[in-house]
Amino acid sequence: MNPLDQLEPLIAPAPIGWWPPAPGWWLLALLVPLLLWGLRRLLQRLRRTRTARVSEHALDPLRAAALAELGQLVKPYDGAPAGPWLQQLNGLLKRLCRQHYPHSHSHTLSSRGWLAFLDNRCPAAGLTRWMILVEGAYRPHCTLDDKAIEGLNQAVAIWIRKHV
Repeated sequence: MNPLDQLEPLIAPAPIGWWPPAPGWWLLALLVPLLLWGLRRLLQRLRRTRTARVSEHALDPLRAAALAELGQLVKPYDGAPAGPWLQQLNGLLKRLCRQHYPHSHSHTLSSRGWLAFLDNRCPAAGLTRWMILVEGAYRPHCTLDDKAIEGLNQAVAIWIRKHV
């Protein structure tokens, strides 16, 4: 007699169904949607920062021309009368506002109303601190120190770059 004949017959394996999955698959089913959601949020954030950087560097032609004009204005250093320079600054800002905000009638504003209008469009510039911008053109002997000239020039440049 053959020893192999004494062995039991083979048991057919039971069919493996797709349900219920093993415990590790439950965890994977929870993590995949969470990872996809996180990846989507990360891509949105990167896209937002990339467009913000591009918009900071690429100015429209009107703003670029205004910044060039601002750089060409003769600043009243060494006690020179500041009235003409302040008038030119106001004229530049009013022209920009007329182009960007034609229905706001900003060209009719004066004094604190004008500065408040500018600050509402770009609070980062802080032009309400520079009351001399609207009053200096009407003073007979208005002079500014170098620090004030640079500060006002920088505030106007910030406004031109970042106004809404």
